[in-house]
Amino acid sequence: MSQSIIAVTTGVGPRIRLQSGGWFDLLSPATSDFTIEDIAHGLAHTCRYAGQADGFYSVAEHSLLVSVTAVGHEYTGLMHDAAEAFIGDVTRPLKQLLPEYKKIEAAIETAIFERFDVRPACTAIKHADLSVLAAEQAQIMPEGTDAWAEDAGIKRASVRVERLLPAEAKRRFLERYRSLRLQSATMES
Repeated sequence: MSQSIIAVTTGVGPRIRLQSGGWFDLLSPATSDFTIEDIAHGLAHTCRYAGQADGFYSVAEHSLLVSVTAVGHEYTGLMHDAAEAFIGDVTRPLKQLLPEYKKIEAAIETAIFERFDVRPACTAIKHADLSVLAAEQAQIMPEGTDAWAEDAGIKRASVRVERLLPAEAKRRFLERYRSLRLQSATMES
C-alpha cells in the first residue's frame, strides 16, 4: 500500500502543486493534471524581465498583446508562452546557460500545445513577439533598452502596456482564450 502512495506522491519527476489543486510533473507534463485556469493563473502572477521593469508586468498581459498583434494567429499568440505558467519566465541570457532547461521547456510546451490544440509557433508569432518586445521595452524599461529593434528592422507593435494586476490579467487571458476557442469551433463547424 505504501508503494502506491509513494508512486502517486512522487510521480515521474519533481512536481509542483497547482492553484487548481492538481499536480504538474516537470518530467511528465503530458500526464499532468493541469487546466487552462492553471495556465492563466501562473502567467498572470509571473513577471516579465525578471521583475526589472518599472512596475509589475505579467506574462499573461504580454501574451494578450502578442495575441492581438499576431493577426491570423491570435490563438497561438495567446498561448505561445504558456509553458512559463509552470516554469517561470527565465531571461534569454540565463536560458542560454541552461541547455537542459530548454529541453524541459520544450516538453512542457509540447504537452500544452497538444492538450489545447495550439499550432506550434510560426514566423508570424516570432515577429509579433519581437514587435511586442520592442514596444514593451520602450514603455517599461530604461531608455534605450529597445535600441536593438531598429538595427534588427523590427517595428514596435502598436500596443500599450497597462500593467494589469494579476486578477485582471488572468480574467482577460481566460476571456480571450474562450473567445478564440469559440471562434475556432465555429469556423470548424
